[in-house]
Amino acid sequence: MTIKEVEKLTGLSRSNVRFYEKEKLIVPVRNERNGYRDYSNSDIENLKKIAYLRTLGISIEDIRSIISENVSLREVIQKQNKILRGQISELNRAKKLCEKMLDEETIEYSDLKVEQYVAELEKYWSDNKPVFKLDSVSFLYIWGSFVTWTIITVVCLLIALLFYTKLPPKIPVQWSDGAVSSLVDKKFIFAYPIACIVIRYFVRPIIYGKLQMNFYCEVMTEYLTIYMCFLALSVELFSILFIYGIVKNIIAMLVVDTVVLIGVLIRGLAKKNSGTMEV
Repeated sequence: MTIKEVEKLTGLSRSNVRFYEKEKLIVPVRNERNGYRDYSNSDIENLKKIAYLRTLGISIEDIRSIISENVSLREVIQKQNKILRGQISELNRAKKLCEKMLDEETIEYSDLKVEQYVAELEKYWSDNKPVFKLDSVSFLYIWGSFVTWTIITVVCLLIALLFYTKLPPKIPVQWSDGAVSSLVDKKFIFAYPIACIVIRYFVRPIIYGKLQMNFYCEVMTEYLTIYMCFLALSVELFSILFIYGIVKNIIAMLVVDTVVLIGVLIRGLAKKNSGTMEV
C-alpha cells in the first residue's frame, strides 16, 4: 500500500506515519520496482495500535519497549493507569476547591482567605510541589522562548546581509588547529539563519518526541533548540571574525559558548530548587 492508502485506512496524517517510521516503530519494506515504501496490513494494524497507545499518554519509548518485548503491554498500562489516577485525583481536588469558591455569594481577590479553603496549608503546598517547580523554571522559559529564537535568527540574518558583499568569494566552514580546512562559496553565510529555522521547525519536534513524558520536556526542548541556534550564530560570527584575522581558534569559542549555556542551565535548575517551597 502507498502512504496515501495508509492515511485513508488509518485516519492518521502523513506526518504522523512518517514520524513513527523515523522512530522505527514500523519498518515498511521498499518496493523493488520503484523504491517507494510498501506498507503491509501488519503495518496498518501496528499504526493503529501505536496511535491508540499514544492517545492514552504512553510515551514513544514505552511503545518501543512493548514492540521489542522488553516490557509487557500490561505492565505499561498499569504504570500509565497509576499516573492517570494521580492526575485525576489532582484535577478533582482542584475542581472541588473551585466549586467551593463559586458557592460564595461574592468572590474577590482582595477578600480571598486561603485558609478558608485549605485546612492544612503546609500539606497543601507539599501536595502541589510540581506546580511550584514549574513556576520556578521560568528563567529557562525566558531563555528558551520564541522571542529569544526570533532574536537569534534575525541577528543571524542581519549579519549575513551586512557582511555578504564584504566577504571574499570563499569563506571557511571547517577549521583544524587554527587553520582553515574547508572553504565554500560565500553564499553559505545565509545557511546559518536557515539552520535556525530548520532547528526550530524540524529538529525541535524530534527533540520533543524524544523527551516526552518528562516533567520538564517542553522547557528542555526549548532550551536545546535555542542552544543549537546560538551555536549557529556563534559559528557565523567566528567565520567573519576569522576572515578579518580577529580570532583564530574556533574550539576556544565553542568551549566558551558551552560554558555560558551550561551556566544558564545550572542557574535555571538552581532557581528551580531554591524556588520550590520548603515543607
